[in-house]
Amino acid sequence: MVGDGFAARLHLDGWRRVHGVTVDVVASVSSRSGSLDEVLADPAVDIVDLCVPNHLHAPFARAALAAGKHVVVEKPLTGCFVPRADMEPAEMLDRAVADADELVAAAEEAGRWCCYAENWVYAPPIAKARALVAQAGGTVLRIQGEESHSGTHSEPNKHWVTAGGGALLGKGCHPLGAALHLKAATSPSSVVAHTASLTKVAPQTHLRTGYEDVEDWGLLVCEFADGTVAEIVGGDTTLGGVRNILRVYASNVVVEANLNPNSAVRAYAPDGDVLAGAYLSEKLETHAGWSSPSPDEDWMQGYPHEMQDFAESVLHGRPPLSDARLGRDVLVVIYAAYVSASEGRRVDVSRYF
Repeated sequence: MVGDGFAARLHLDGWRRVHGVTVDVVASVSSRSGSLDEVLADPAVDIVDLCVPNHLHAPFARAALAAGKHVVVEKPLTGCFVPRADMEPAEMLDRAVADADELVAAAEEAGRWCCYAENWVYAPPIAKARALVAQAGGTVLRIQGEESHSGTHSEPNKHWVTAGGGALLGKGCHPLGAALHLKAATSPSSVVAHTASLTKVAPQTHLRTGYEDVEDWGLLVCEFADGTVAEIVGGDTTLGGVRNILRVYASNVVVEANLNPNSAVRAYAPDGDVLAGAYLSEKLETHAGWSSPSPDEDWMQGYPHEMQDFAESVLHGRPPLSDARLGRDVLVVIYAAYVSASEGRRVDVSRYF
């Protein structure tokens, strides 16, 4: 493990549920518990899991692959990390995709897996939706996906130079990754989008604020080569806990997958002190009133399944379900969305696929 923040905890809990896997080293600047060089030099390490700020994903991943390690990269796979005002979105798009292509090529050259940590691909609600759609045998016409909550708690995610984008990149990447996975047989053809900085309109709020040059809300519509569409929302502007929802509208079935919230357990407390010591759900601002505590939030969001697949990929020499190619395709669509939002036009992405 490289990094010991929020994402690292989710990954570590997932790895601990995989039989036969041990986490021997955690490298972290904040805890001074090791270094990347030490991890890469250790012959006992098979997989390096990168839970570091976005701008470090690609350079650390390339270093791990060059050292002969398999690598797990948190989202986004990479990006373009410059001050937002210093570069036009069209150039950012080309730079981000070029960096992603280099990473895909580096993994192929090294003969190692670059696993893209898109937990939505593995989440049981999404897996069930995928199975139901396949069983129905119809055509997926339209996908609606949203990840929204009350805001990031990571300071690097508030600055383009370290995050590479805002809510569309950090939140919208999840439902988009699931949508691209479900539509894997058809490539994206165009993107139209809008972004906003809504928290700057109302600075006195329960939402997290302080975003420098990244958007806190975004909406994109991705059209595929077969004429079907995916509507994706990412936001740091939603109170009441995390909303992770995907709806699939096919020609003969509709399937709704709720990662968060779900109603397996419902609880009511007349004031926040009653359940103050209990964990209810991620990003919930108060423990008062009605809540939907998940019996196993990490399981519902696919983290143990994700790590199980990555471990089996390394053990059996087969590709992971979510790999660097998916992460690369997500970047194409989202950075094209930034071009669309900036220039007010539909952006053709067919040349990238």
